[in-house]
Amino acid sequence: METAKIVLASLLSYAALFLSAKLIGRKQVSQLDFLDYITGITIGSIGAELATDLENMWKPLVAIAVYALITWLLSLMNLRFSQMRKYSNGTPTIVMDNGKLYRGDMKKAKLELSEFMVMCRQQGYFDLADIQTAVFEYNGKLSILPAAQHRPVTPGDMNLAPEQEKIFTEVIMDGRILEENLKRMGRDAAWLDKELKAQGISGAGEVFLGLCDPELNLSCYLKD
Repeated sequence: METAKIVLASLLSYAALFLSAKLIGRKQVSQLDFLDYITGITIGSIGAELATDLENMWKPLVAIAVYALITWLLSLMNLRFSQMRKYSNGTPTIVMDNGKLYRGDMKKAKLELSEFMVMCRQQGYFDLADIQTAVFEYNGKLSILPAAQHRPVTPGDMNLAPEQEKIFTEVIMDGRILEENLKRMGRDAAWLDKELKAQGISGAGEVFLGLCDPELNLSCYLKD
């Protein structure tokens, strides 16, 4: 009976965390800001308690629901009232511009000089003279505008007009045909089978990854 309770509590904890993450949105997973960081730690801690508290499971369950709801409401308010974002998440801070480091702004942003140097090196800037402007974003990341003479050459600089690259669509993954992606492209399994045979491939089972461009050109990577 005790084991069954533990299993039930763990499943309930997993389901609660999954549903709260879906409610909060993908931002919690991909990119943490100040509020997301607090919420993530707290909900994770409550979820662990829910998985082990066999006597009062409903208490941490309610707490998770409340935290997720508050985060969702704050997210909606941030979208509706732009001024609120300044207080809830903070604002970007220019910490370097035109060869000058702003010590006071770094101090306000709680960004140490050594940490700033690490962030620059991580983006490939070992010489600060290569940087025109550096902005410390509210999510803790550093955005860098390179100096004009040190930025990469673009086709526009050379008066070239290359064709725009387009997104490839996965149609086969590990031998499995992705019917929905085919349908979205206006094609079906019969068309795919014909394209495979034209490349000397007997079936999708031989393909590890199959990609199709907007012009319906199929590229296949076979299994070992």
